[in-house]
Amino acid sequence: MHRNVKSLIGNPMKGTDGELGKVAEFYFDDQAWIIVYLVVKTGNWLSGRKVLISPAAVIRGQDRNGTFPVNLTKAQIKNSPDIDTDLPVSRQQEVALHQHYSWASDWETGFYDGGIWAIAPPPGEDMLPAKAAAGDPHLRSTNAISGYHIETRDGELGHLRDLIIDDETWHIEYLVIEMHSWLTGKQVVIARKDIKEIQWDTSKVQVDVTSDVLENSPAYEESALFHPENADPVFDNNLHLR
Repeated sequence: MHRNVKSLIGNPMKGTDGELGKVAEFYFDDQAWIIVYLVVKTGNWLSGRKVLISPAAVIRGQDRNGTFPVNLTKAQIKNSPDIDTDLPVSRQQEVALHQHYSWASDWETGFYDGGIWAIAPPPGEDMLPAKAAAGDPHLRSTNAISGYHIETRDGELGHLRDLIIDDETWHIEYLVIEMHSWLTGKQVVIARKDIKEIQWDTSKVQVDVTSDVLENSPAYEESALFHPENADPVFDNNLHLR
């Protein structure tokens, strides 16, 4: 199923021995567009400390009722490497994190020994080389990218409002765009494949479609679930127009 990120923020995460905290945001790899970590703000039992949890820990098929169940204990969380989630996460920190939880052998799209990302790209897409420099930030925050300017082939049109992920693969598949038409507050959806370039330094997303295409696209009704297979044919064509 496809779910928007905003609907998942604030959802509780439950370990094998009780609630661990609530999901505050997600970190994704900016090369493969896949969710790499859930950032969880722990409760009073750990003084509200923020921890990084890999999707590898989420129990598959049981995370669709408003809760993220994980196969972790409070002791594992408490004794995990202390990482400042407000700063770029270094690769050395990630190695320590994955070694602590033994995620490498369980998560096919996780961090493997040898210092490289073994992220499986979406079908039909090539994997770009991983960043080699130690400490070089390669993770992006879903909270931070919200609000980025959207620039079409013929000019700026709106802002990035949300991301839609496939909850089976954790790949980011669609972007939700809020148009400049503030009176209607119209939102539309565009496929991630139609992104031409992201300028991280200027907070801008360039998309390979025209303003007219987006302006005439059916409005996206904000919902926790998104069903692209049930979309109107015109809507589907707009998502993949080149």
